[in-house]
Amino acid sequence: MTRPLATLLLAGSLALSAGCSSLNPFASSSPKPAQLVAFKPSAELHTVWQAEIGSSGPYVFQPAVVGTEVYAAAHDGTVARYQDGKAVWTAKVGKRLSAGVGSDGRLAVVVTTGGEVVAYDAATGAPRWRVPAGVEVLAPPAVGEAVVVVRASDSRLIGLDARDGSRRWVFQRPTPPLALRSFAGMTLEGGVAIVGYPGGKLVAVNLANGGPMWELTVATPRGATELERVADVAGTPVLGRREVCAVAYQGRAACFDASNGNALWSREFSSSAGLDRDTRFVYITDDKDAVHALEAGSGASAWKQDALVRRTVSRPLVAGNFVAVGDREGYVHLLDRESGAFAARARADDSAIVADPRRFGAQGFVIQTRDGNVRVFEVR
Repeated sequence: MTRPLATLLLAGSLALSAGCSSLNPFASSSPKPAQLVAFKPSAELHTVWQAEIGSSGPYVFQPAVVGTEVYAAAHDGTVARYQDGKAVWTAKVGKRLSAGVGSDGRLAVVVTTGGEVVAYDAATGAPRWRVPAGVEVLAPPAVGEAVVVVRASDSRLIGLDARDGSRRWVFQRPTPPLALRSFAGMTLEGGVAIVGYPGGKLVAVNLANGGPMWELTVATPRGATELERVADVAGTPVLGRREVCAVAYQGRAACFDASNGNALWSREFSSSAGLDRDTRFVYITDDKDAVHALEAGSGASAWKQDALVRRTVSRPLVAGNFVAVGDREGYVHLLDRESGAFAARARADDSAIVADPRRFGAQGFVIQTRDGNVRVFEVR
């Protein structure tokens, strides 16, 4: 097991890091990353703008993108909205934060390390409400038109009224004794939250009342020990035109027909980073830091890029005709979408890019490094 972010939790207890230091993102004995390979660039990663928000500390902070606006936060409690690299507003929560920003363009929502959910007016930065959730939150909140959904580290979902933060519902399902310490959020679509769960399950929850709508099996836990049986859905589920796709740690990658839940295909895979897709391929970063392209219709292998071993490669993101990933040394790598060959490389700073890259327009994306560099790249 080589993915540093796949830190394990004992459900309802303390994090397990001893005995499996390769799963600890802050272990000093991390293996040396592979040397960067030379290549002839076929594209350019152009920096559109950059800003400094502040360090993530021991957490993972993902920016939120709404149109051309970028919302970002830092561990020290700073929250900001950026337009063309300039801070339109900056707010100070007054407490440390444990997750990135969730926003729909009306609200910008963050969560403190003590489990307090804090909402700001997305346009002006004016405080709207703050309420205690009473749970640890590692993933950015998901903000819908009427509800804000917070995912607790024990995988409970809490639905809060977007107007005043009052609690509307709680969704909880049984979880196995061991689970990944996940920073993944959820996908909101058409009044439904689609969420990956420990034990290899993909669940749809009604945003109006928190009721389960369907449950799909991405992977089935296997093995003699609880550690071997960890098979959690990794990353945020991805929706196509009719499909929903997900990948599990020590499990499988799978795509389902979203209309009836029928499995379209599945493949043996292990990932704690997640996947992205376009109309032709599904792209996955596996637990050996290789990036794969699978045929979207069948799951058949198309290409594999394995020159980034031990570089703690992020979830892949489709950017135009390329696929972008970040690594532990602050590099962004651009891969050709058809072949997986290196097309461009740029460095944001010398700290890790562990948060998912976020799409920004048709040819761009946003990254946030552990040291707090927020940067918009455009593929040229």
